[in-house]
Amino acid sequence: MVRSLGDLESAIMDRLWSYHRPASVRDVLEDLRRDREIAYTTVMTVMDKLYKKGLLKRHPQGKAYIYEPWLSKEAHTAQQMRETLARSDNQAATLVHFLERLSPEESAALEAALRVFAPRGSRS
Repeated sequence: MVRSLGDLESAIMDRLWSYHRPASVRDVLEDLRRDREIAYTTVMTVMDKLYKKGLLKRHPQGKAYIYEPWLSKEAHTAQQMRETLARSDNQAATLVHFLERLSPEESAALEAALRVFAPRGSRS
């Protein structure tokens, strides 16, 4: 199950997604310190929690770890959307409400996605 993230968890995940490479706690810490004062141990603890939640994978490097996301930001977001929809008692109504609220840009993105991946019932 994809869990919603706290503010610091989101900030850390956003940075890791933006790197497109594995990163150490120190890498993330230095990046975060551009915007806020934060302790190394705080970042290390949150990254360990993200690892335990299954959002990050890690590999030993010397006495520390390097981390990277298990899923891309897009795949993570899609999984959250899917799990939210699955919790609905009326998925059709939920989808209608969702579609009613799409901006023109979001509608165009949906149309482009459907051209790439047609729904299961419409495949030939």
